Amino acid sequence: MDSPPSNRAGDVPRDAPSRWMAVVSGEARGLGPAAARAGLALLSCGYRAGLAAVALRRRFFGTVRRAPCPVLSVGNLTVGGTGKTPMVAYLAGLLAGAGYRPLIASRGYGAEAGGVNEEAAELALRCPGVPHVQDADRLRAIRSRADADDCDVAILDDGFQHRRLARDLDIVLLDGLCPFGYGRLLPRGLLREPPSALRRADLVVITRADLVDPAALARLKTEAARCARPGTPVLTADHRPAGIRFADDARSAPDWLDGRSVAAACGIGNPAALRRTLEGLGACVVRFDAFRDHHAYTATELGRLRDAARDAGAAALVTTGKDFVKWRPLLADRSPDASDEVPEASDKPHEAEAVPVAALEVTMDLGDDASAFRRRVLEALPASRTGGDR
Repeated sequence: MDSPPSNRAGDVPRDAPSRWMAVVSGEARGLGPAAARAGLALLSCGYRAGLAAVALRRRFFGTVRRAPCPVLSVGNLTVGGTGKTPMVAYLAGLLAGAGYRPLIASRGYGAEAGGVNEEAAELALRCPGVPHVQDADRLRAIRSRADADDCDVAILDDGFQHRRLARDLDIVLLDGLCPFGYGRLLPRGLLREPPSALRRADLVVITRADLVDPAALARLKTEAARCARPGTPVLTADHRPAGIRFADDARSAPDWLDGRSVAAACGIGNPAALRRTLEGLGACVVRFDAFRDHHAYTATELGRLRDAARDAGAAALVTTGKDFVKWRPLLADRSPDASDEVPEASDKPHEAEAVPVAALEVTMDLGDDASAFRRRVLEALPASRTGGDR
């Protein structure tokens, strides 16, 4: 596939986080990016020192608190998307099928006061009936809902670095496309912690394995096993396209994309994964816009994306499930936001010609490793109260 077309006048510009990614990945070349990488490397030294100070404080003064029910943590080593939301949904379904009553607890990063963030909105669609509470104090979150909702196991979303809360199983995800964050700690790379932190993991899952060359995947499994404790299972999972969901809730099979020209836009940690998945399904991506993770869209901004998709000849504007839940409330509101510039007058009938908006729905598929994953999860838990299938 050709590289994405550059943004033209009037289009949504590439934002600062995207430029940062180009620098840390090495995509950006020249003296300026090289100097920026040198400066970021110095800042990474400070970040590493901060990690050491936190570890020392935790060793001598830290306390680990236990929730009123078993806790299973899903986390990662890097900033950005590794598939935590699909994995949390997969885990919730596994537990419910085994007779447990799961509760999801997360920090709620990016949520407005009194509201929920996009992960919670997406999980509400993926896991109907599973309680989800968001609070920076995850112990308080679990205590506030476990008894009220009669839950007997908590899933800690993005919990690998939240070590103040005891957990019964630490599941760590590595994105097969960028598993170790370009080998550098923040802000020079994407690593929250060095790879040696995998020694704390009880189960490692390499996600997006279907997008990785088999030889490279084998090397990655060996490297992950070397970093983890001896005997820690290292499994693989695919992000399996499950369907196309349109704004009116109509659905099509993933092969609807085959042979179609589409535009795509997203605000996730690994936007390249969306593009590769679309192209793998046979779509011709004629335009691609990437925003920072947790980007807060406006109605006007979404309107511009749809107009650009139409002008590029796209049959649809496709995004992720995480972005889709933020787009839907904006689709009926094309009025400019207070913070937006008023767009120039145009004689184009925007709504009449607007391309359809759709989400690529993705599920976690562990394939041959599903039974090993299930066994390891259930081994960490007491028997369910309902006596479900273990």
